[in-house]
Amino acid sequence: MKYYLIAGEASGDLHGANLMKALKQEDLEAEFRFYGGDKMSKEGGTLIKHYGEMAFMGFTEVLMNLSTILRNMKACKADVLSYQPDALILIDFPGFNLKIAEFAKQKGIKVCYYISPKVWAWNQKRVLKIKRDVDKLFCILPFEVDFFKRWGMDVDYVGNPLLDEIAQFHPNRAFKKLNGLDDKPIVALLPGSRKQEIDRLLPPMLEMVPLFKDYTFVIAGAPTFGKSYYDNFIGKEPVKLVFDQTYDLLGEAHCAIVASGTATLETALFHVPQVVVYKGGKITIAIARMLIKIRFISLVNLIMDRRVVAELIQEECNQHTIAQHLKAISTGPNRETMLDDYKSLSAIMGKPGASLRTAKLIVTFLKAHPFT
Repeated sequence: MKYYLIAGEASGDLHGANLMKALKQEDLEAEFRFYGGDKMSKEGGTLIKHYGEMAFMGFTEVLMNLSTILRNMKACKADVLSYQPDALILIDFPGFNLKIAEFAKQKGIKVCYYISPKVWAWNQKRVLKIKRDVDKLFCILPFEVDFFKRWGMDVDYVGNPLLDEIAQFHPNRAFKKLNGLDDKPIVALLPGSRKQEIDRLLPPMLEMVPLFKDYTFVIAGAPTFGKSYYDNFIGKEPVKLVFDQTYDLLGEAHCAIVASGTATLETALFHVPQVVVYKGGKITIAIARMLIKIRFISLVNLIMDRRVVAELIQEECNQHTIAQHLKAISTGPNRETMLDDYKSLSAIMGKPGASLRTAKLIVTFLKAHPFT
């Protein structure tokens, strides 16, 4: 069968690649065409557009790049229609993907949504569009099932694909040596994968370096940016930079400062105490505070339904406050409490296998409802 996948950011590329790998196990004749990234490309098929050209963050950034987004959307619709896939598989990225879902449904193309949109966070009435336009919805967060049921939707909970990726990870025992790291405890800096968030979050993260001289700071670089981009921030500070080694970094880290997003959950599943940070444009934040109806921004706290990790948003994302929280989790009772909470989180998340479970459900559904 033919599958058209759309992932618009780094985490979607990761999960899309694992899903493609699983689909190839379930469907030996699987063919792929996709919007995604390097990881999906390694699984074969045809990459139409890299997510690096598509990821815009925040309300104001989206407005400033609206013409580009609309061009991308128009091109994507035309390509989907030309390809005539047995299934369109959408991966998160709701601002773009929900529009494509509506178009595909109108054209009689089966729509599967993997990693359901976080409509529980704001504008919950978008659930009605999902109910109308999506044939199969796959949830990866435990609390999402009850949320969608309240709206009359029958969804599949498949577990979290991060568990698949972590289960496949084999640590490089030479990681420290290869990257010139000494025996000082490591503070991992994960400033995100989008230019806007890196520009805003990496500077306050690096302000920790002179305050914690007994630690080595290591940045997990995004693959879409080169060393020179990060060097502009690092300057003469004794900071290391690694690419495509985030899990090795987390495996060695003593603690971390992490941009709000998927990385907060990855960091917790590696049992690394963390401080979560977020900064957006002033207009974006003002709009978000009016619209968003959730208590927390980090996946760790959302899943646990209580404050496990500190969330430093906007004005609180500053040198003094980050340092205060980083010190608190570097040693002592706060650190031990967080590590205990991580054990509870791991138990809630369950076992690996999300990608394969999703692939089986998609193939079974398509065989029962073939494309005509």
